[in-house]
Amino acid sequence: MEIELIRRHLKKEYTIGKLLIDKIPFCDTLEDVVRDLSDYNHDGDFSDSGEGKIYGQTAVPAGRYQVIVTYSPKFGKRLPELLKVPGFQNIRIHNGADAKHTEGCILVGENKMKGKLINGPYYQTRLVQMIDEAEERVFITIKQ
Repeated sequence: MEIELIRRHLKKEYTIGKLLIDKIPFCDTLEDVVRDLSDYNHDGDFSDSGEGKIYGQTAVPAGRYQVIVTYSPKFGKRLPELLKVPGFQNIRIHNGADAKHTEGCILVGENKMKGKLINGPYYQTRLVQMIDEAEERVFITIKQ
């Protein structure tokens, strides 16, 4: 299964995108701000002075990542998790209404209002089901 996130609207406070599954449109996404990241001291965190990451306010770097469903202690349920994201940990795909709910994660839903998502629980549940049912490894490619 191939998931593709195409970032369409890069705003000052948030990023809106479109999520496709096996090239078929699935839902909209909401993320934190896309920032230029540079690991100047090669410690893998992008958090040092001038490296660009602001904890809980920075979108995942564009790239391709494996996705698995694991239990999230924070949310108390099984959610999709992106593996081996440089400088990031515990990156999930889950529902939420606006940028304050992202903390670096990818939110799913329908973008019917400026900077907000609705109907996220439906898309979160459906995405978990689809990943669980996938017969091969699942990857997400994030483009901007």
